[in-house]
Amino acid sequence: MRFPPFNPYIAVVVGVIAVSTSAIIVKLASDAPAGMIAFYRLFFAVLMMAPYIVLKYKQELRSIMKRDWILATLSGIFLALHFILWFESLNYTSVASSVVLVTLQPIFAFIGTYFFFGERFSVAAIISMLITLFGSFIISWGDFHISGLALLGDILALLGAVTVTGYFLLGQKLRRRLSLMTYTFIVYGISSITLLLYNVVLGNNFFSYSSFHWGLFIALAIIPTFLGHTLFNWALKWMSTSTISMAIVFEPIGATVLAYFILGESVTYSQWLGGTIVIFGLFLFIMSTTRKSRVTISHSRSSD
Repeated sequence: MRFPPFNPYIAVVVGVIAVSTSAIIVKLASDAPAGMIAFYRLFFAVLMMAPYIVLKYKQELRSIMKRDWILATLSGIFLALHFILWFESLNYTSVASSVVLVTLQPIFAFIGTYFFFGERFSVAAIISMLITLFGSFIISWGDFHISGLALLGDILALLGAVTVTGYFLLGQKLRRRLSLMTYTFIVYGISSITLLLYNVVLGNNFFSYSSFHWGLFIALAIIPTFLGHTLFNWALKWMSTSTISMAIVFEPIGATVLAYFILGESVTYSQWLGGTIVIFGLFLFIMSTTRKSRVTISHSRSSD
């Protein structure tokens, strides 16, 4: 097909709006433990994917080697940790702070490629990272003055960015040998098992939730997970990875706007200032590393 059936830029805009709902839905379901929200998001996603994977990718599943299963298991564990930390952060800090800080993942990913794959930093990349870190410091400093718990939420969000980086780096080699659908299905499945065990250890209740909560769990599996990132992956056929990566940086803006109208969350001056600096720094960083970076941000954000 030479031309896309519809404008890929529209698909990306819809995708950004879809992934921006993730933090909002988690906040709405905050009566449930963070571990349970994360479990049902991935569990329902796996259930929805299973029939298609079994029909279309059964042969690929059978051919996966032992070392790939090991990488997938480690990757799934890191993804589970990411969701636990990020969803927990939303219990303590605002959507604006949490989403902006978790969006720092490209910085951690590039640092990871430096240590594991020998990727070299350009001067522009270093400057943009310093700008981004300065913006995150402003957010955290402002939240600290609001309350110590808000700062704790910021720290959890940053740890969520670190763990999703681990998920991506561990799965980077695996993605070269497996199709996107098979890789996603396996890692989501392993992550679901990890979260299942986590919730069993904590003694969390699996079933005593209202129909409203069940609707939110399913919405998490459909809107940000499938609708958001499926559109990003489709758009990759027609647009560059760097363009989609730039678009994903707007997720904190979309999440903040939705939080204002749906949750009634106001944005403090430090969040506005720090968030603007972080997004500006991320733009510079992505522009400076587009040709060199081995990190495909649109795939690594498929957890948010």
